[in-house]
Amino acid sequence: MKDLGGKVAVVTGGAGGIGLAMGQRFGQEGMKVVLADSDAETLEQSAAQLEDEGFDVIGVPTDVRDYVQVEALRNRAIETFGAVHVVCNNAGIGAGAEGALWEHELIDWKWALDVNLWGIIHGINAFVPGMVAQGEGHVVNTSSNNGGIAPLPGSPQYAVTKAGVVTLTECLYSQLQGTGVGASVLFPGPHMMRTRLFESWQRRPEDVPKTKPRQTPYITFDEWADLMEKNGREIEYTPLEEVAGRVADGIKADRFWLLPESEKFDADIRRRADSMIQRANPTYMGEVL
Repeated sequence: MKDLGGKVAVVTGGAGGIGLAMGQRFGQEGMKVVLADSDAETLEQSAAQLEDEGFDVIGVPTDVRDYVQVEALRNRAIETFGAVHVVCNNAGIGAGAEGALWEHELIDWKWALDVNLWGIIHGINAFVPGMVAQGEGHVVNTSSNNGGIAPLPGSPQYAVTKAGVVTLTECLYSQLQGTGVGASVLFPGPHMMRTRLFESWQRRPEDVPKTKPRQTPYITFDEWADLMEKNGREIEYTPLEEVAGRVADGIKADRFWLLPESEKFDADIRRRADSMIQRANPTYMGEVL
């Protein structure tokens, strides 16, 4: 898909952060945009923002955990714009678990898996058959350095789901060969971004309630950044517009690995690969913060 103009893009997790930035960039590319998010109020505001910028956009409230809602999202996009050419399975949450992995609540695991992994599976099943039938399309699944490359042991639920996204997308890419449909896996980094991930607990659905009270307060984005700095990690920020541009350019180039040009990423990849080749214990893991 060397030319995105006139095509239709669907972006989940589109009410803010990376998703909204992708929607804006797709609009700038001349695409028609469908934003989806479980936060209906913020979604409406974000769709209005893009509309005010002159883009052809609609917002469709969608909980990606529910396949019926994802099918409805697909149907709404096709009814409104006639087809779907790009799907960005971007919706994701931080489940907010704390303490040792073996003490994490099972309901936290369920929530993380349902959104971060099942949400992408739902997106693939709902949209890919139509793309294959039309002989054109592209799927972008959002992963993370945390899990996809160098897991942070302090957030195993997020890391596990994002590692699963990489393998899922590798399999998807291979099976799509010869169909005219491409697939990419997005690593937003290399540095921190001001997204709504740290606010996930504020929008936690009632059907996945915490089963025991937290022992520590939920951490904010700024508190996390301070903690990283106190542990000797220099904090840099990746502009959301840069990530969105990487996605658009990657789709046009039919590029699978949407990785930033980053010495940090390259070093993390090498450390993990070297550990496997040498049959060495995983010393590349981050600290348990």
